[in-house]
Amino acid sequence: MAKIRRFTLEWASWHDARFQNGTPVEIKSTMIEHSNGQPGNFKVYREYHEKLRRYDGWYCFVVYKPHGRSGCTILEDKMVRSCDLPLLRWHGGGDHRGTEQAKKAISDVF
Repeated sequence: MAKIRRFTLEWASWHDARFQNGTPVEIKSTMIEHSNGQPGNFKVYREYHEKLRRYDGWYCFVVYKPHGRSGCTILEDKMVRSCDLPLLRWHGGGDHRGTEQAKKAISDVF
């Protein structure tokens, strides 16, 4: 996606890349369907989402289908401004990243 969307990769705790103008981008990806048959979903972490909003950042959502041991095919991708993300319902994220999280279904984004 970085090559296609012309991002500069930058692994910070709260974003993955930047546009050429410096605007931060968080890349979120999910498989179309997991091995157990459950549909994929995107996990958004509250602390990082709020910071991305403060910096007028964007999300790049990617849905893919794995094949082979290390390959994948991108099925869909979409850019969404962080302030335009559909309603998030926050819940405890356990100890993971020390923040609340929200799960967004693929259909909520596309």
